[in-house]
Amino acid sequence: MDFDKIIKTNKQNIKNIIRHVTKEDNEDIEQEVYLKIWKHAPKDGASKSWISVITKNASLDYLKSAYHKMFTNSQNEDFVLESVKDKHSTPENKVINLERQKRIINAIEKLKPKFKEIIMLTEIDGYSYEECAKKLNCPIGTVKSRIYNAKKELAQQLEDLL
Repeated sequence: MDFDKIIKTNKQNIKNIIRHVTKEDNEDIEQEVYLKIWKHAPKDGASKSWISVITKNASLDYLKSAYHKMFTNSQNEDFVLESVKDKHSTPENKVINLERQKRIINAIEKLKPKFKEIIMLTEIDGYSYEECAKKLNCPIGTVKSRIYNAKKELAQQLEDLL
């Protein structure tokens, strides 16, 4: 497998896919794609469609990660909460919903790290149990157990909201 040839023939396609999915040029994603090609390419060479799928998935993972970072590391929680607006609610309902969302975010922040991580992956990022198990390198039973325990803790913390 001639890695240099693969890069030269697919470089523009990779850049275009990244730009199409993320709406920006991102050299970090591009480097990640090259790494994945180098590590996982079949011995007989990598097809353009295989490289396209790798690129698309890396770009989508980046978007999920960027959303996750924005959600968890936001210095201004009000910005995040205001960005999810209900256009049909009254000002009173907006205030109530905003306070409710703040309480939920605070409750998630108080969870043990492994519980917080599993809630973020499943409920915020939308990963399936199987995807979480692969991502966390643990059995699916562990994922289910953590989700159950995390939701149980959240229910206790937010009992008055239920």
